[in-house]
Amino acid sequence: MNKLKFILLAFMMLTYAASAQTENKAAKWTIDPVHSRVQFTVTHLVISEVTGNFQKFEGEIISAKDDFTDVKINFTAEVKSITTENEKRDNHLKSADFFDAEKYPQIKFVSTSFKKISDNKYKLIGNFTMKDVTKPVELAVTYNGTITDPWGNPRAGFKITGTMDRFNYNLKWNSLMEAGGAVVGKNIDILVNVEVVKQKVGS
Repeated sequence: MNKLKFILLAFMMLTYAASAQTENKAAKWTIDPVHSRVQFTVTHLVISEVTGNFQKFEGEIISAKDDFTDVKINFTAEVKSITTENEKRDNHLKSADFFDAEKYPQIKFVSTSFKKISDNKYKLIGNFTMKDVTKPVELAVTYNGTITDPWGNPRAGFKITGTMDRFNYNLKWNSLMEAGGAVVGKNIDILVNVEVVKQKVGS
């Protein structure tokens, strides 16, 4: 019996050591905001589109694998940083009719799954929070590869796309045209180009 207990104890210690070693290998990557862009597009007057972006955002990903299939992502955008290059429209977007920036200053995303579909194509699933409403979303990701920059820092690039219904997040303001159709479209197309930098141990 004592020999059996010893074997079980040894096995548990080896399992714990292997798990700890895997955790130690997990690397943190942070978004380089200078070389990243968080952009959205929505239909205007049925016939055209308005494009905007968030100028202030941050995020990090944790991964131990080179292909990022075990990745965990946390992302935050500051609502007040929204811009469509039109001050009047931007102020309207920040108001309670849309994002209500004073009451809900941040948009958040936390990943729950990142699955490889083909060579560099992935499916990203996570919880998206806007105006204090959290719902699961599915996004398409293209992994553009990993390189080492001239200063010795590993960098990885990703392109993320998706579409979401703004009504699901209480962004319900709209106005109907006499000829039919809405001034602002219901669906928002998302395009995120992000470059992340691997952090050194201890940073």
